Amino acid sequence: MKPLYLPPDGRPRCAWCAAAAGDDVYLRYHDEEWGRPVADDFRLFEKLCLEGFQSGLSWRTILNKREAFRAAFAGFDYNQVARFGEKDVNRLLLDAGIVRHRGKIDAAIHNAGRCVELVATEGSLAAYLWRFEPPKNSVAHNLATSAPSEALSKDLKKRGWKFVGPTTMHALMQAMGLINDHQPGCHHWKEAQKARDSFKRPGT
Repeated sequence: MKPLYLPPDGRPRCAWCAAAAGDDVYLRYHDEEWGRPVADDFRLFEKLCLEGFQSGLSWRTILNKREAFRAAFAGFDYNQVARFGEKDVNRLLLDAGIVRHRGKIDAAIHNAGRCVELVATEGSLAAYLWRFEPPKNSVAHNLATSAPSEALSKDLKKRGWKFVGPTTMHALMQAMGLINDHQPGCHHWKEAQKARDSFKRPGT
């Protein structure tokens, strides 16, 4: 287990927060978002897309570009993104505020179409994703992948999604609160767990 990060406020955080030195946006993401359960389809689709854009980059880089991504991709409303055409692709390739990678842009638009299909059959993206929530305490801390993330990845790939490997899906589960992966001793472990305990699972 990596030692906890202790910033100037004296509240210990997960070790990965050590990269947050001098970066309030990164630290707030850990404190206020990471590990808290999410049921909003647009936020879940946003995270799926941004995980794809992160490939080969740091999450800190993506986080600092998140508002530009939201503006460029219609707030990650997958219904709108699914209708993006070549004109939109060209616009995005010229947008210096985001990651201008043709393959990743195409994948985000492609996945929006798959998301529209999934919602039509499953009711919502949230209801679908939360079906893969691991049983309580069944996933060890600090893994890069897990059996539930492998199952989710496999099913999404079967549905035609791209950039949804098991490591990416495990990161999604960590960030969106399907598991509480804050390190033991992290000041925000209890808060994330309390949020999970009171969270009404979509579709239940």
